[in-house]
Amino acid sequence: MTSPRPFIITGAMAAGKSTTAESLARRLDPSVHLRGDVFRKMIVNGAAPMGPELSVEALRQLALRRRLACDAAQAYVEAGFSVVYQDILIGDALQEVAERLRHLSPAIVVLAPAPEVLAERDEARSKTGYGPHFPPTILTSALKNETPRLGLWIDNADLTVDEVVDRILAEFAGSAQPRTT
Repeated sequence: MTSPRPFIITGAMAAGKSTTAESLARRLDPSVHLRGDVFRKMIVNGAAPMGPELSVEALRQLALRRRLACDAAQAYVEAGFSVVYQDILIGDALQEVAERLRHLSPAIVVLAPAPEVLAERDEARSKTGYGPHFPPTILTSALKNETPRLGLWIDNADLTVDEVVDRILAEFAGSAQPRTT
């Protein structure tokens, strides 16, 4: 049996992070799907607004969220679980998380469909994040121009979830224990 390790799934809003992460976690045994936004949702009072312009407090809370997620991922890996950590990690945030988890050899996956695909997917969701003052081009531009080219970058616009997960597992073969069915 191979040692468990963390998988980091990132991309813009509506890139398919949650769906891909859940599907990948279901194909690993034992596994955890760690959603970074759960740490923001735990804040009862004082959560800073998130959007295209971030306040100093929002940046502080995002840094805390990443630190807590990395601590949780490490604890689960040390307990023998493969962890699929999913969050919006753009720019220096991806490098920071990769460094925090470096000793666990994280498998990094960036889902990077075109802005038009993100807009279409966002409109079809019950929770929308984009709008006139926050178009998908803001995040796709930051991914393209400010995010280090770490790991596997996938334009998943024309791929099924299973095809994306197959590609991830093929890229990082032997890095976690696939579930046998």
